[in-house]
Amino acid sequence: MNRRDFITTVAVSGGSAYAAMKALGLLEKPATAQSPSQRGSFQLQPNGRGKRVIILGAGLAGMACAYELGKAGYDCTILEARSRAGGRCWTLRGGDKFTDTLGQTQTVEFDSGLYLNPGPARIPQEHVTLDYCREFGVAVEVKENLNRREYYYKTQNAGPLSGQKVRAREAITDIRGYISELLAKAISQDAINAPLTTEDKEKLVAFLKTYGNLSPDLFYKGSSRRGFINYPSAGLQPGSQSDPYDLSALIQLGFANYEAFEQQMTMLQPVGGIDQIAKAFERKVSERITFQAEVKEIRKTPNGVSIVYTNSSGRKQQIKGDYCICTIPLPVLTSIPSDFSLDMKQAIDNVATLYARAGKCGLQFRRRFWEEDEKIFGGITWTDQNISQIWYPSEGYLSNKGILVGYYQFDDTKVGTLSPAQRLSLALEQGNNIHPQYRKEFEKGVTLYWPTIPYNLGGWAVYINDARQKYYAKLNEPDDNIYLCGEHVSYLTGWMAGALESARLVSSKINRLVAK
Repeated sequence: MNRRDFITTVAVSGGSAYAAMKALGLLEKPATAQSPSQRGSFQLQPNGRGKRVIILGAGLAGMACAYELGKAGYDCTILEARSRAGGRCWTLRGGDKFTDTLGQTQTVEFDSGLYLNPGPARIPQEHVTLDYCREFGVAVEVKENLNRREYYYKTQNAGPLSGQKVRAREAITDIRGYISELLAKAISQDAINAPLTTEDKEKLVAFLKTYGNLSPDLFYKGSSRRGFINYPSAGLQPGSQSDPYDLSALIQLGFANYEAFEQQMTMLQPVGGIDQIAKAFERKVSERITFQAEVKEIRKTPNGVSIVYTNSSGRKQQIKGDYCICTIPLPVLTSIPSDFSLDMKQAIDNVATLYARAGKCGLQFRRRFWEEDEKIFGGITWTDQNISQIWYPSEGYLSNKGILVGYYQFDDTKVGTLSPAQRLSLALEQGNNIHPQYRKEFEKGVTLYWPTIPYNLGGWAVYINDARQKYYAKLNEPDDNIYLCGEHVSYLTGWMAGALESARLVSSKINRLVAK
């Protein structure tokens, strides 16, 4: 029996629907819901007592450590290799320039007011990042992360929907209807193994009729929730409802992994660019930062630490302190001579190889065709092409021009290793398959590959296989008076909140130790 016949048989025969749904993975037990942590205000006891802390890196983790420890009386010095603060919390605007490790220089030519966040770009509602935005007065706005007018577009292995732009709203509505149909029939024929009373079953079937928009005989035949061919209007225009996709086609399309916990509805972003967060931190700790200070050695002393670095003139300098908080990304840290213990070096070296090969592309268009022609206001289109994702902006609605994230890759070996011009060409070529307006409306763009960005050499830590079990605990332990800090020592890898939560944890550890 082929897939289509199998599914048709299941739909008609309620008696075997439970087993069929289980085989298809449609009745997986949901994860237990968890409430956001009740962090409240964070305040260290004033235990600094003149202790000196050397912080390596003026990203969010480093600046948050300096900010929190500074309030508690610690003498903090931040050494930052770049001439700017923020690390990956970075925004590219017209006139900016950057050079990668291959010597390729790009000049950003975006129009005034337009920008790309090449690193982090969104804030889940549960994240501590918002606590700092509130504390520092950083204005935020809604980041439309999921928009059911966005598309799922697959070019292969997607059955009859291969090469078709499928609206998320249509696919989600239809699959919800079909699942409701299968479950309602299974319940009605006592084919589901669950401790339900007769009243429970009646109420659940009634719920499923509404939830899935089922017919009285428990069939899903389509729903106005998925949209219309012609929208309802005035006069004698009730609208023409579109027909549902076939269940088999939806299963083959596959889109169940696009709504992870942190990727769900309302997210937020700083008004004017993600670097508004970095700038707010910098205003708090600017007098503590030494820029263009590239760390060359990390050494232990009998009573603390010694850091050797080169200043803006290239001359070697040495600074000593009681503690060192190292926020340097592990792919960079692994090549810096140090006195780390053998176990710590092993952990650093192994996790350093696991960083995301992430890349982004920003495309400026002379017309916001995604809004004007396709009525898409924010959200992300997903595709199995190399570009992976297209992000629609959540700012500047109804204005003339705008910037799309032309791709966002997490394992970018096929795109990232191309030259900037080739990456841009690929983004336009593959994006044009989804939006044929690309070629006509495109003006300028910029691409970025994090493994070739100096002082990062990768996106973020990705703990795969047994790496977290083997190395994570060691990375979280102090190595004498040296503490690692950043998103790579959190369970929020890649998120700004990972860096900030890590900063709070490390600051607390040092403060408690000093208080003894």
